[in-house]
Amino acid sequence: MERKQFLRYMGAALGWVAVAPLLTACDASGDSTTTTDTTLPPVADTTPPPTTTPPPTTTPPPTTTPPATTLSAEEIAGLKFMREEEKLAHDVYVALYDLWNDNIFNQISLSETSHTEAVLALLVKYGIADPAAGNPAGVFTDPALQTLYNTLMAMGSATQIDALKVGALIEETDIRDIEAQKAVTDEADILTVYTSLLCGSQNHLRSFNDNLVKKGVTYVPQVITQAQWDAIVAAPGTCVAL
Repeated sequence: MERKQFLRYMGAALGWVAVAPLLTACDASGDSTTTTDTTLPPVADTTPPPTTTPPPTTTPPPTTTPPATTLSAEEIAGLKFMREEEKLAHDVYVALYDLWNDNIFNQISLSETSHTEAVLALLVKYGIADPAAGNPAGVFTDPALQTLYNTLMAMGSATQIDALKVGALIEETDIRDIEAQKAVTDEADILTVYTSLLCGSQNHLRSFNDNLVKKGVTYVPQVITQAQWDAIVAAPGTCVAL
């Protein structure tokens, strides 16, 4: 009995020795335990792309007004003279209207305002200082025009007929001076203004002459020729080429 039991134990022990390597091998190949992969997934690159500096904006050069045409010394002097001569006509007519209450002086003074302002516009355009700036009525920068103003006011203050003669004298003087200034410029804008002044002066001359004729007075031109006077008087409503 003891011998049989001993043999049973020995067989079991030998069987375990033979089977154990197989179990170990199965354990190794059949282990279902999953090894956790601790490797972190690649981190997305959140670094912003480098800022691309745009090329500098090319600013176009500022638009500049082309410089005004350079005028000659004669043209500049002519504009300054005509500015004050037209002011002289205006100032004399306003004063004579106040003195004689004759509406012809009031009407023509309004026209002279537009004349002197037209010349002023040219002075501004060409950057020329205004000789009449700040001067009240009857005051002039040009000494010759100041003397003429004083003389005309003395003449026109004598009688109403003398005042009308002063008006005619101013207009024929303007006609002569405007023609002289037209001869020294070829600037279209200046010629346009001078031509307008010339036509206006011819119309004013006719008006003063008509008023003198109504009073029985024949005016004899003092500045322009008799032929020029006759041509102007004979063509009402037109601008006579002299």
